[in-house]
Amino acid sequence: MALFSLPPAATQNDFGKNIFTAQSGAEDITAVAYRTLAPEWYKQSGIQLTWPHAQTDWAYMLEEVTACYVRLAYQIASRQPLLIVTPEVEAVRALLNEQLPKRATDHIIYKECATNDTWARDHAFLTVVSNTGNELLDFRFNGWGGKFDAALDNQINGRLRDLLQGKYVDCLDFELEGGSIETDGEGTLLTTSECLLNPNRNAQLDKAHIETLLTERLGVDHFLWLDHGYLAGDDTDSHIDTLARLCPNNTIVYVRCTDTADEHYEALHTMEEQLKGFRTRKGEPYQLIALPMADAIYDSEGERLPATYANYLVMNQAVLYPTYAQPANDEAAARALAKAFPGREIVGVDCRALIYQHGSLHCATMQYPEGVFPEVTP
Repeated sequence: MALFSLPPAATQNDFGKNIFTAQSGAEDITAVAYRTLAPEWYKQSGIQLTWPHAQTDWAYMLEEVTACYVRLAYQIASRQPLLIVTPEVEAVRALLNEQLPKRATDHIIYKECATNDTWARDHAFLTVVSNTGNELLDFRFNGWGGKFDAALDNQINGRLRDLLQGKYVDCLDFELEGGSIETDGEGTLLTTSECLLNPNRNAQLDKAHIETLLTERLGVDHFLWLDHGYLAGDDTDSHIDTLARLCPNNTIVYVRCTDTADEHYEALHTMEEQLKGFRTRKGEPYQLIALPMADAIYDSEGERLPATYANYLVMNQAVLYPTYAQPANDEAAARALAKAFPGREIVGVDCRALIYQHGSLHCATMQYPEGVFPEVTP
């Protein structure tokens, strides 16, 4: 389990700096962060799911996607606390009490909220850790550039303020989704130009202004802009969590396409070359670990769906990753993630249902660092 602790005190000159002391092993890291967006591998207090229901775009396949969420709930709540946001608390509670063991349901917190959709990664709080405590940053979510209604999803964080522990920070003047950024907790932020510089988000701001704002609000100052790579069927404008992810020990895992006949080959090959040129804050190259490209999956209308193994979730002692009933690819992805996260259990979850609404496992979840969730008492 990764260890995380804040310093007992910090001077004004220290504020905004990050001091990291690596000990033995990839998971034995003591991090002292004065103010930084928490990376996913910091010790967590719990995970959020926003549950599907008949008034969402899942209505036509609600049974299939609910079964997927039940699988996710089991894998999460069996290991650490789980927050479920839903307008139908009693129905979801009854379903999970029936289908999950008590050792899982004892760790579930429910919050009743009206919702448009299920993608917690993009409408949930982003958590900054600092010497003065956790900060819950509430950015505006505009339905991935105005593609979908998000009015109800934008109200969820306000409803969670009385439940989650941390200083609420109003960032609603800026459009930002959790799936569009990756951080290492050492001041580096990885993102895509296609998303963060897209005029359908923050059209009034140029790249320099966006970097300045992210530095002020997230405690990052080393930017890695990925200019290449996409997934057919993606509607997020190339969220980074579908393509490449920062990992501990200056490592990046990324999707590699080896099939020259695949439509993604050129873009992902160019992306790989750009990743090879990225440098850490110390000027060192990153260790790159390739994930396989999932075989093409199509919907009933012949549209290719954005199946990606990069859309995994890091937990305290495990990594949950999406599987697509492709044994060779599923197993290769597990091996790659085991290299990136030694000491954590690598657990596959069938997420074929999720890609029919153009997301996957990471998109459906949001982790919160230690101290944010209330204590769960069985």
